[in-house]
Order: sequence, then C-alpha cells, then structure tokens
Amino acid sequence: MSHTKTLKVYSPYDQSLIEEVEQVGHEAVEAALTKAKALFDDQSRWLAPYQRIEILEKLQELMKRDLEKLIKTAAGEGGKPYKDSKVEVLRAINGVKIAAEEIGRLTGKQIPMGLTEASVNRIAFTTREPIGVVASISAFNHPLNLIVHQTVTAFAAGCPVIVKPASTTPLSCLAFVKLMEEAGVPEDWVQVLIVDNEGSEKLVTDKRINFLSFIGSAKVGWSLKSKLAPGTRCALEHGGVAPVIVEKDADLEDLLPLLVKGGFYHAGQVCVSVQKVFAHESIAKDLAEKIAAKAKELVVGDPLDEKTEVGPLISTKEVDRVEEWVDEAKEKGGEILCGGKRINDTCYEPTVIWNPGQDAKVSKEEIFGPVVCVYPYTDMKAAIEQANALDYHFQAAIFTANIHAAMEGVKLLNATAVMVNDQTAFRVDWMPFGGRDASGEGLGGIPYSMHDMTREKLMVIRSKVL
Repeated sequence: MSHTKTLKVYSPYDQSLIEEVEQVGHEAVEAALTKAKALFDDQSRWLAPYQRIEILEKLQELMKRDLEKLIKTAAGEGGKPYKDSKVEVLRAINGVKIAAEEIGRLTGKQIPMGLTEASVNRIAFTTREPIGVVASISAFNHPLNLIVHQTVTAFAAGCPVIVKPASTTPLSCLAFVKLMEEAGVPEDWVQVLIVDNEGSEKLVTDKRINFLSFIGSAKVGWSLKSKLAPGTRCALEHGGVAPVIVEKDADLEDLLPLLVKGGFYHAGQVCVSVQKVFAHESIAKDLAEKIAAKAKELVVGDPLDEKTEVGPLISTKEVDRVEEWVDEAKEKGGEILCGGKRINDTCYEPTVIWNPGQDAKVSKEEIFGPVVCVYPYTDMKAAIEQANALDYHFQAAIFTANIHAAMEGVKLLNATAVMVNDQTAFRVDWMPFGGRDASGEGLGGIPYSMHDMTREKLMVIRSKVL
C-alpha cells in the first residue's frame, strides 16, 4: 500500500489554510519515472513539432481565459502583490508563446566535408533531438512563471517532464498542468509530484533522468548535482547579491524608482533583487536617504489588495531571520534610515541600512528580504572589487552618464548580466538568465533552456556521386 499524506498550503499573509493537497510517497516517484522513460523510449508516441505548437497555442488561450484565477492563486499562495502577480501571469503566457515560436529554431547545421582527401564523397549535417526525461525542481517566488520555464520548455523541446513545485506554492503548478492537459498535452508528458525532500532527491538522482532543472538554494542545488547519475546534465539557478554601482554623474531622479522597485519587489524575495548599492561618496548619503523616503511610502499588506506594493515574506521563519540580520547590521555600525522592524509575524518593514559593516550578514549573504544596503565609495574599481569579493555572481548594474565608466563597469563586474542605467531585477523571458560561480550553472530563459534540453546528432552520408 502506497504511503500518502496531506500537504497544507497556507497564506503567507494571514496564515489561513488555503487548500490541502495530497503528498505522495516514493512509490509515486518510481511510477512517474517509469511512465516518463517508457514514453521517451517509444518514439511512436512522440509529438511532431506542429502538434506541440498547436497545443501551446491553445494553452495560451486557456491561460488568458483563466487570467484572474491564475493571478489570485499565485498571489494568495506566494504573497506577491496582486499587480505584480498579474505581471507574472502575463509573462507566463508570453513564455508559452516564446516556446511555441522557438520550436522551429531547434535546428542543426551542415558540417563541411571535402576539406581533406579523407573526407571527400561525403555530406554531413547535425539535427537536434530531445535530451530525454527532464526533472524540474521549482521555487516559491514565481509560482507560475518558473513552472512555465521548467515544464513548457521541456515539452516544447520534445521531452517528458516531471515537475516538483515548492511545497509552499504548489497550487499554481497544479492549476497550470491541468490547463496543459486541457490544451491537449497527452498523458505522461507533464507529471506533477508533490513529494518531500527525500522524494525529490530520489527523483533527480535516478539514472532515468537526463536533465535536471533546479531553482532554489545553493546548498540544495550543489548537493543534488553531486549526486546526479553519470551523464545527467543540469541547470542550477541559485541566489545572488545583485550589486549596483552608482557613479556621481548618475541621474538620481531617474534611477530612484528603479532601485526602489528592484529592492522591494516581492519583499526582496528575488534572486536578483537590489540589495547592495555602492554609491560615490559625494552622493551616497543623499541617495540612501531618498531611497528610504520612497520606501516609507510603500504600502505593505494583503497581496490580494490591489493597492498593496509589498507583501509578506513566505514564512514567519523568514521574518525572524531578516529581523536578526538587520539587528546584527545595526550592532555592526549600520544606520537604519527607515524600517528596521517587523510589522507582524508575516510582514517586515521596507528597510534601508546605511553602510553596515562588511562582516555583517547583510553585507556577506543574500538578504532575500525587503532590505537595501547603501555603501559609499571613493574609487569605482575598489567598489567593484568589493562587490566581486563575495561568491555570488548573478546580475549587476551600473548607473552613470559616462560611456567609458559604463563599459569599464560591464567589463569588471563579475556577473552573467550587467544592466547599464537599469536595476538588477530586470528580466524578459527570452534573454539568457542565470548565475555563475556559487550562484548557479547554465542559463535559463525560454530559448536557452529549450536548447539545453536537446542534444545534437551528426549524420554523415557517403556517396560516390558527392
């Protein structure tokens, strides 16, 4: 008899019970793997590109039909404010569109022959084919859009996928996969597993998994990578510290709303959230005070209220952690310019800290909360060295009117992407997105994920007439 239990999904805002879903055991993991592997091995069951395109086009329409429901589900379980959750759902719909369009771009190329005597009378070319069974482990902070990036990409590339959503936010995933089924996705192509951590590890380390897509903590991600079966490829997306360099010639009025949005969007629970701002000493304190003034005006509260700008943290434990880190930063020389305390068990005030010590946790680690730190500098290169000194390297930014300074910043900042005169949390779903070093491995972004979920096969034809 299989072992099952119930997973309770609570509102991160008021801790009310939203829904209970069945959490399955290891037998269900084995069953899902068996089905996915059998499907991939039987090429007669594969879907032609045009069929996948038709299904994804229908899926877009169904998502538009259920737009309001998807927004409220994501906001209710994840705590991201309604208006930001609406942006997420619209992005998710566009992500499905991008995936459908990208199917026709999964092409190979001709390999030249006849360049040596040994290669005459031959023609060669590559094709791209699905990599195999994909396992996707997702995170809570974008409960719908991340699922799109980790399931639709696999399906569009021709791969069966088994997805495990975050235990705090499984409802958006379950709703989305139902829409995929309604759109015509055949049985076993996209399976959802609500399992515990042991079940997740059993899934991703199985030799039948060909590709792992993981979004979450570095500790878990790197641990799972070390246990993958030989040949299993992976893309790991972890956290960052998103350093921002602000030169003295930067347009403060232009950058201010960008930094405030980037710092306090989803209560700072974004891997590329603005959290460390290095500003030239001639403008640093003024900038910090202006950010604080704007932060004080932000409306904190119920994510389902359309006026809310900053919602709760995902759990009460996270509120406790952020409170401890801010208190420590104050003890180590940081000046609290605004915020600095919890509102209740689930919400924390948008907080700006002036020049906390470099040994404080807010200076050394990813804050993942509604906290922005501002540090003064005299030399830009020294500030960049300080920004690069941490192990986390994801997205960064530089604000300046000087093209030479901008180019130098892009060159010197250790990041996969550097925004010039824009905030670090900028993203569109067709661009490459991912961390390097401790922040991850591989690239996300719909086209990039689809490419990684395929592999090349070379065909060489020998003929006397060539």
